Amino acid sequence: MTEGPPGVFHLLPAPPYRIRMATTTHTVTNQPPPLVGYDVFTADHALTEAVERHLPLELLDDARRELSSLGTTAGSVQAQEWGFLANENPPKLRTHDRYGHRIDHVDFHPAWHRLLGHAVTNGLTDAWGRPGGHVRRAAGFLVWTQAEAGHGCPLSMTHAAVPALRADPALAAEWEPKLTSRIYEGEETTRPAADKTGVLFGMGMTEKQGGSDVRANTTTAAPVEGDGAYLLTGHKWFCSAPMSDAFLVLAQAPGGLTCFLVPRVLEDGSRNVFRIQRLKDKLGNRSNASSEVEFDGTWARRVGEEGRGVRTIIGMVAATRLDCVVGSAALMRQAVAQSVHHAAYRGAFGGVLLEKPLMRNVLADLALESEAATTLAMRLAAAYDTDSEQEKAFLRLAVPAAKYWVTKRCTPVTAEALECLGGNGYVEESGMPRLLRESPLNSIWEGSGNVQALDVLRALQREPQALNAFLEEVGKARGADHRLDGAIKDLLAELADLEGVEARARRLVERMALVLQGSLLVRWAPPAVADAFCASRLGGDWGSAFGTLPHTLDLAALVERARAVA
Repeated sequence: MTEGPPGVFHLLPAPPYRIRMATTTHTVTNQPPPLVGYDVFTADHALTEAVERHLPLELLDDARRELSSLGTTAGSVQAQEWGFLANENPPKLRTHDRYGHRIDHVDFHPAWHRLLGHAVTNGLTDAWGRPGGHVRRAAGFLVWTQAEAGHGCPLSMTHAAVPALRADPALAAEWEPKLTSRIYEGEETTRPAADKTGVLFGMGMTEKQGGSDVRANTTTAAPVEGDGAYLLTGHKWFCSAPMSDAFLVLAQAPGGLTCFLVPRVLEDGSRNVFRIQRLKDKLGNRSNASSEVEFDGTWARRVGEEGRGVRTIIGMVAATRLDCVVGSAALMRQAVAQSVHHAAYRGAFGGVLLEKPLMRNVLADLALESEAATTLAMRLAAAYDTDSEQEKAFLRLAVPAAKYWVTKRCTPVTAEALECLGGNGYVEESGMPRLLRESPLNSIWEGSGNVQALDVLRALQREPQALNAFLEEVGKARGADHRLDGAIKDLLAELADLEGVEARARRLVERMALVLQGSLLVRWAPPAVADAFCASRLGGDWGSAFGTLPHTLDLAALVERARAVA
C-alpha cells in the first residue's frame, strides 16, 4: 500500500517493485502481491459447497450469481480501500450545532456509507420470509464482512429486529417492509422513518450497573395516554450504530422489564430525546460508532406485553448471536486466505513457504478451524430457513454452543495467521492488525462466554426437546468415524451427570460444539478435512498450538482447498 492524500491509500501493483533511492535503484523482490481482484465467494470451497447443499436446486443459479457478484466486489481494490478508509477515519460525535442546539449527530466517513449501502442493496438485511433467505443472507454476510467488519453491526441488528417486532403484528406490519428493504437511506438521519423506504435498527440492552444481567436494568418506562406509548428515563451503557432510525431497548415498566421501540425522529419531524453522551474508544470495530446514551422523557412504543421484555427481544438476540458465529467465520476465513496467499508467494530457506512441511502444518490447522466454523454457521442458517419445531429445538442449543466456541476460536486463529506473514503481518497496511483487533468482539457481543455456557445449561435443564434435537443431529454421522463415535459416547456420559455442572459448563459446551462440528464435517466435507478434524479435535492427536496436526494427514489437500486465487 502507498499513502496518497490524507486518509487515501492505493494498492501497489504486483512485485517486483522498483524503488529509486538517491542515485541508485533497488529492486525489491520476494514480496507477495496483494490479494485483490478475486471473487471472495467462489474462492471459498467450504462456503460454496454449503450454499449448494442447503439451498433448493431452483434457487441455486440465482444465489450463485448474487453471491459471486458480491464476492467480486468484496475482493476488489475499491472495497478494500473503503475498509481502510472507514477505519482510518472513525466516526465523530457532534453533540451540538454552531448555535448551541443539541443535535446528537454522528458523522461517518463516506467509505462507511459505501460499505453499508452496498450491503443493504445486496440483501444483507433481507432474509425473513424470502425462500432460502437465511442461507443466502448468511453466505452474503460471511463474504461481505471480509471487506470490512465494523459496519456489520447495524446490518445484523436491522436483520434481527424482525422476529422481535413480530410480537406486535401492527408494529411488524409498519416496520418490517422498511427493515428488509434494499434501499439505503442511511446518510439522511433527520427524517421520520415514515418518510423513508428503508431504515436501520439498533438495540440497547445493557446498563452500567448490570451488563449482561439485564434484569438489573434501572431505566424506567412511564405509560402515557395512547396505545402503547411510554416515556423512558435512564441510560444505555452500550448502544451501537446510534444514527439508526429506531432502537429496541429494555426498560422497567409498571408490569416489569419490557421491550420498547424508540424512534430517533418523531412523526412530526422533531428529534426524540436520545442524548449521545460519548462514543466508546474501542480496541477494534473502529469504523462503527458505539455509544452511551441517556433517555429523559424519551418517547417509545411498547413491543409485546409488559413484563415480558426478555422473551420479546430474545428472538433478536438469537439472530444476532448467529451473526456473531457467521462474522467470526468470516474473519477466520479472511485471515486464513491472507496467510495461505502469502505463503504461496513468499520464498524462504531455499523454497516457497507453502511447500515447507512445518508451515504447511500450520496453514492446514488454521484452514481446518476456518472450514469447521463456516460449515457450522451455514448449518445454523439452514435451520432458520427450515423453521420446523425440530430445527427450532436444535437451534436452542446449537446457537449458544456455536456462539461460545466459534467466536472464541477467532482470536487465536487470526493471531496465528498474522504470524504467518511475519513482520509484514504486524504492520497496518497488511490489514492483519485490523482483523486481529476485531477478532475478540463477537465473543463479547450478545453475551460473553459464560453467558453462552449458562444459556446452554438452561436449555439442557428446561427443554429436553432441545437436547433430543441436538443429539439427533450429531447422530446422523454415527458409525462413519470411530473417533467421532468415541467423542459422542464421552459427551453422553457428561450430559448424564449434570450435578454441579456450572463449574464445568465451559468444558461441556466446548465438547458439544466440537462434536457438532465433527459430525457435520464427517457428513459433508472431503475425507481429508473430516479425517484431520476427527484426529485432532476429537481424537486427541493435537498439541496446544496450531501446526501440531499428525504429519500422516493429507495436509497439502487442506491447504490447497483453503487457497484463494486472485
